[in-house]
Amino acid sequence: MTSNPNTTSDPNILGKFTSVIGLIGAALFFAGWIYRWAYFYFFQLEISNLDLPAQSFLIVPIQIFFGDGWAICKTAIAFLLAAIAINVTLWLIRISSEFFVNRFQDLSNRIIRVTQNKRSITARFLKSLVNYSSQQLRLVDFLRSLVNEIVIVSWVLIVIFWLAQWQGVTDARRDAGQNSTLPVIALITPEEKFVAGRKLDDAFADPPLKGYRIIGDRGLFEDLRGKEDTDVSNPQQPRVWRLLLERGGWIYLFPTLPPNATPNNRPAVIAIQTSDKGHLLIRAPEVSKTPTP
Repeated sequence: MTSNPNTTSDPNILGKFTSVIGLIGAALFFAGWIYRWAYFYFFQLEISNLDLPAQSFLIVPIQIFFGDGWAICKTAIAFLLAAIAINVTLWLIRISSEFFVNRFQDLSNRIIRVTQNKRSITARFLKSLVNYSSQQLRLVDFLRSLVNEIVIVSWVLIVIFWLAQWQGVTDARRDAGQNSTLPVIALITPEEKFVAGRKLDDAFADPPLKGYRIIGDRGLFEDLRGKEDTDVSNPQQPRVWRLLLERGGWIYLFPTLPPNATPNNRPAVIAIQTSDKGHLLIRAPEVSKTPTP
């Protein structure tokens, strides 16, 4: 006798690989978006208005999960706790569903026994309803895999959200303080283009305010006047201006927070439009050592 050929098909490795890559890409994009959202929200900027390239969101998660030794340990601990939470949640769902199914089956058996020899309309209706409900309960096994996947995905997203949000706020606080990794800047612009800033030939003279109007908190502008230049002469209260972002025809600048700033302190951010000519932006990794008059 000739043996039947093995009809078992090989697993679709390429399809599974593609699915895994798609899920990883979606998770990385989600992590990058949450990180950028938390980072720029610290500076009171809305990420949807910054016109950031979509591919940049896929690079940021490398820093979130594998930026340094602590990030790797934190990621491992977070996903270990997520695995425990997933198993506990699935166990609770299974216990709850079994309890519900058993109680319903007991009730169904009682109704069937009561209505077994009765031919009234009410008895036939109850018997039909019980039989239909029993058939619907069989769908629980069919939907169990879907519920398991929803639980797994939910916990993974919660962990990714927490890691990305925590890292975004941490990096924003670092960049807003004295240990910032953002570049020190010097922005030079024509006097008639910008209402704030120091004059190059007379650093003690305020620019004229004639022709300008204001809506909103005038105190924010008054807090800025006289402090537009970088000054590190006082180590206790240094003032260093840094470049947060240059995107979409706008330059975002801010003065770093003092060393004694609390975690709730946030710097004021200045947005300067660069559509007109005449702006000069100088970027540097640290404050210059050249003395200024």
